Amino acid sequence: MKRFMLSAAAALALVSTGAVAEEYPTKEIKGVIQWGAGGSTDTVMRSVTPHAEKALGGTIVMQNMTGGVGAIALNFVARGKADGYTLLMGAENPLLYKIMGLGKKDYTDFVPIVLLARGTPVLVARADAPYDDYAGMMAYIKKNPGALRMGATGPGGLPSVVTAMMTTVEGKLDVIAVPFDGDGPALTALQGGAIDVMPAVLGAAIEGIRAGKMKALAVFDVKPQPYLPKTPVITSFNKKYESFLPWGPFFGVFAPKGTPADVVAKLSAAYAEGIKHPDFVKLMEGRGFTIMGTSGKEAQEFLTKWQQNTAWLLHDAGLAKKSPEEFGIARPAK
Repeated sequence: MKRFMLSAAAALALVSTGAVAEEYPTKEIKGVIQWGAGGSTDTVMRSVTPHAEKALGGTIVMQNMTGGVGAIALNFVARGKADGYTLLMGAENPLLYKIMGLGKKDYTDFVPIVLLARGTPVLVARADAPYDDYAGMMAYIKKNPGALRMGATGPGGLPSVVTAMMTTVEGKLDVIAVPFDGDGPALTALQGGAIDVMPAVLGAAIEGIRAGKMKALAVFDVKPQPYLPKTPVITSFNKKYESFLPWGPFFGVFAPKGTPADVVAKLSAAYAEGIKHPDFVKLMEGRGFTIMGTSGKEAQEFLTKWQQNTAWLLHDAGLAKKSPEEFGIARPAK
């Protein structure tokens, strides 16, 4: 009799769990955005989520939670229940937390609901710079050592990664690094002439380029950018980083590990519908982002490769505080 009662209890628990997953969501979902209002991550999440809500049949209330290069938001969600009612809406930065000494958690503590889109790195210069392409800039640096002012956003940011890539190909760059709190302030400074050059994501720089307030010197990708057809791709980088490119910042929605698979599947399907909406497609294309729409195993593989390549690049360039090896991040095969 006792054995039968245990079995019945177990069966009831299974039925209840299945019912919860089937009925999900039964209350509001909190979406914690890793960066501040008006930034790229915020814009992407607030553009796609209303369309995902309709497909999901629920409400996702978004909240910006800044600080710690996004670590405060990540830790907040990681500490919450793995029930699908608190989601992290973030960018690529957490994959570098461990080697940069910014935190002990990263996306290996989460399940990717969806990777929405990725950006393309570009090198931009002030509109009146005395060079019009990457080769011209390099010639200027060699002729005028210590004169060029290059914008930066701190270790682990896109500018530091692109600069590390340039350094491994060209050798040490004799330039002045000027730090900024984000690419927005840096690009504003570029337009005002406070700095000369800035590695940036195309999505953040494209309006300034189109308006003639800055000019694109190079695209770091495997093929020409359709939004910058006259801007050259740096072929030397393609040869050096054949397995590395395409590389760039990305945006994704994540749930804590342990979230029921059925709930993850429902969320992934909802966002898969959301990214198809014409308004979201128009936004992404208008800003030069590449829509991804990946989840499951494909998303996990992308995250692993991105972390391996970027972590070891920064380590080899002397920019990482800790070795990727310390955290089991394998060196990528050449």
